[in-house]
Amino acid sequence: MEKRYKVLLASMIIQVCLGSVYAWSEFVLVLKQEYAISTTQTQLIFGVTIAVFAIIMIFAGRLQDKIGPRPVACIGGLLFGLGYLIAAFSGGDFWLLLLGIGFISGSGIGFGYVCPLATCVKWFPTHQGLITGISVAGFGAGAILMAEVVEFCFYQELQVLDIFFWIAVIYGIVLIISSMFLSVPRSSQITIDVQPLKLAWLLREKKFLSLVIGMFAGTFAGLLVIGNLKLFGLAAGLTSNIATLGIVFFAIGNALGRILWGKYYDKMGSASIFHSLLFMAVSVAGLLFIDGSSLLFIIVSTFIGLGFGACFVLYATAVAQVYGANLLGSIYPWIFLAYGVSGIVGPLTGGLLFDLTGSYSPAIFIAICLTLFGVFLSKYYFKN
Repeated sequence: MEKRYKVLLASMIIQVCLGSVYAWSEFVLVLKQEYAISTTQTQLIFGVTIAVFAIIMIFAGRLQDKIGPRPVACIGGLLFGLGYLIAAFSGGDFWLLLLGIGFISGSGIGFGYVCPLATCVKWFPTHQGLITGISVAGFGAGAILMAEVVEFCFYQELQVLDIFFWIAVIYGIVLIISSMFLSVPRSSQITIDVQPLKLAWLLREKKFLSLVIGMFAGTFAGLLVIGNLKLFGLAAGLTSNIATLGIVFFAIGNALGRILWGKYYDKMGSASIFHSLLFMAVSVAGLLFIDGSSLLFIIVSTFIGLGFGACFVLYATAVAQVYGANLLGSIYPWIFLAYGVSGIVGPLTGGLLFDLTGSYSPAIFIAICLTLFGVFLSKYYFKN
């Protein structure tokens, strides 16, 4: 097998493991029932995971530029496994779960995620949108595998903390082995002048601001949904199996969306960003019309996944095209930080409003309005 395809395959395996974070709502109900953790607390764990993931990416992106993707991704695998190991021996204590899954595992995702992303675009410079989509499709698909495995484990009456233990062992080992296959082509092994990459310089870039705004708007809606998706289904009167199926189809849409929107960007350019945000707003609005319909729930979950997947290929591809592929690892993490902010605000908004009102409708309305606002504001900044 040609070396660049080995790198691509290893990248996808890494992303599948890290993308298991999107199956978090599988654990929410069990943690609430067995350990008296509130909905808000479960969403805080998920939100902190996403926020730490995004923050660590800033450091990890610069580090992999200096020492290469292999050691940085290996660190990510070690931290990911360690975090779930702490959760496994937490006894269900909220603060230990927050430390293990939220902070330590979240750090592992940050170290692991940026390496495949920054590596693959260097191996396939003429198809950046498509290859970026393929390389991160595994992250979206990771929830499919995790949701099905977790549901099977619960059916076999395996305890949630035991599941965390096996995630730590199996996923940690797979991540470390896969990281050994990452490398960059010799033509990309150049020294980059980091002086222009200071945040003050980036904040004066209108296109950079456009990408930050778009990333926040799209991921706020997507994370609010995925963090609460199983509970959305249960609240709409659906069975637990159908609610879990919604997670699976969200993940399928998320994975496919990363490939399809990547190809779409290669054809449409920056206009695809605004189209994706509008698509997300319409898809999220579909949650208001579920009313016990299993089919509609599956369709809406899939569409929201498609819209969410766009966020993780369009903005990275835009950075590679506007600033150059060699600067992707240094600039993209700053844009990705908007995803970290939405990781805290989005799921927490859904959980908190449900605890206060007993309904997810207010949170859904907020997600729709914010996404539409992002459409117009990001488009204005990108053109000016």
